Amino acid sequence: MSNPRLTPASRADLLDELESDAYDVVVVGGGITGAGIAREAAGRGLRTALVEADDFAAGTSGRSSKLIHGGLRYLAGGEVDLVRKTVTERTAVHAMAPHLAEPCWMVVPARNRVTATKFRAGITTYERLGAVAGEDRHQLWRRDEIHAREPLLRTDVYDSAVAYREYLTDDARLVLAVLRAAAQSGAAVASRLKVTDLNDRNGQINGVTAECSITGREVRVAADVVVNAAGPWVDEIARMEQDPPAALLHLSKGIHVVVPRERFSINHLVICNTPDRRSIFAIPRGDVVYIGTTDTSYYGDRPLWPEIDLDDVEYLLEPLTRYFNAEPLTPSDVVAAWAGVRPLIATKGKAPEELSRKDEVTVGRSRMISIAGGKLTGFRRMAEDVLKVVGEQLGKDLPEGPGTAPIPGGDPTSVDPGDQEALRLWRLYGSEAEEIRSLDPGRLVDDAPVVGGEIDWAVRVEAAITLVDVVYRRLRVAWFVPQHRWELATAIAERMAVQVGWSDERLSAELASVRCHFDDELAFASQAADASRTASASGASR
Repeated sequence: MSNPRLTPASRADLLDELESDAYDVVVVGGGITGAGIAREAAGRGLRTALVEADDFAAGTSGRSSKLIHGGLRYLAGGEVDLVRKTVTERTAVHAMAPHLAEPCWMVVPARNRVTATKFRAGITTYERLGAVAGEDRHQLWRRDEIHAREPLLRTDVYDSAVAYREYLTDDARLVLAVLRAAAQSGAAVASRLKVTDLNDRNGQINGVTAECSITGREVRVAADVVVNAAGPWVDEIARMEQDPPAALLHLSKGIHVVVPRERFSINHLVICNTPDRRSIFAIPRGDVVYIGTTDTSYYGDRPLWPEIDLDDVEYLLEPLTRYFNAEPLTPSDVVAAWAGVRPLIATKGKAPEELSRKDEVTVGRSRMISIAGGKLTGFRRMAEDVLKVVGEQLGKDLPEGPGTAPIPGGDPTSVDPGDQEALRLWRLYGSEAEEIRSLDPGRLVDDAPVVGGEIDWAVRVEAAITLVDVVYRRLRVAWFVPQHRWELATAIAERMAVQVGWSDERLSAELASVRCHFDDELAFASQAADASRTASASGASR
């Protein structure tokens, strides 16, 4: 497979192309939904453009639990159709990109055999919906096997566990690979191009007007069909229509916290229940374990970088001592954290955790297509649903789409699981890992498995523009190499400065921006320290 680039030869040429060409469809939004639609449209031979206001995967699609899963808990809520669609999509994503849908065991602890039997019945239905192959069907672990495979799990409370297959991904890397597949099929793809208006002709939308945050240039993109796939900003784009529809979304915030694996050493993905009967995940990845997620209504004004509150952190840490023989984790053990906003379909009277994760396609009076809701796992099916409506608007019988054809990095390859550096590169880049290593195999920081070629690739191929783009979304070091993230950020910035010609002032500003995000994500730690001091003072006064 060739290496399609998201990085344009020049920004001016890209903007000229967007303004001078006439497209069949323009997609607004560079998250996983928009990326999937662009891949599907371009793969069917449509002249396709995609514009993203910030960086690709900067919002919801880079801040998930990083699982390709069918949503077993939705089965208990009766959403059989949703689960059927998403559970079968796990194997589709695995076919497209094996490195971005890595099979793992999801462990459900059971207090007794009756509970284990109940879990197995639900999981069996789940597996039948997904046509799971025999070798991947669930297993029942008794105490001896729990001791051997997940030693920290409390067998004094849980006498058995059911382990079933789910898939671990890297959400932002998946978005980038899908976008590159779209570009390979001819799509014009641009980040930092914020839609400011909809172009209108005789009461029907025929394109968008966008402003480039890099150059300040205004660009009018002409297209027969506009697809609004802006995630949490779907309603904002929809309100640009002359007769806008009612609000589609309810925003829900989910946070994840990261702790060192040496502090909380688990081997598999484990489901834990919270006191309010929600399920959270504890997920090992390299040298860390991350725990999430919360599900609370979000009414703030920072949907791109939502606040992380101490209450949310304590909520996630609280259940762990009931499941594991480990010293209780406290907020001071958290070394990184992230928060994202989910765009759920609004349903009056329902709390966020009760809202369906289904997707919904609507058409406005000016014929703009909007898609809201949905799950990361189901992006390909969502794209197919949207293209049905696109075909109707174009009056065309569209050919078959790309299906489960491999996306960049998705060609068959193997990796030595004992080589941690090679394993990390494979999980990020798949079959392109060796090419990246060949650019420069030298480590940026001695003790961190990050090589110089990754920065070159991020800038030359994956359209990384800022240090935040690279640290957070291309290399993932902000959350998954937290012990070295500032050293790495500094080394990455210095290398980028040479590549793209940053001045000393720009270099300092880029480092300051990353430092600000690092500090903001751990701001809850000062809340915890203040609470501790207050409690100590109160005790002393008594």
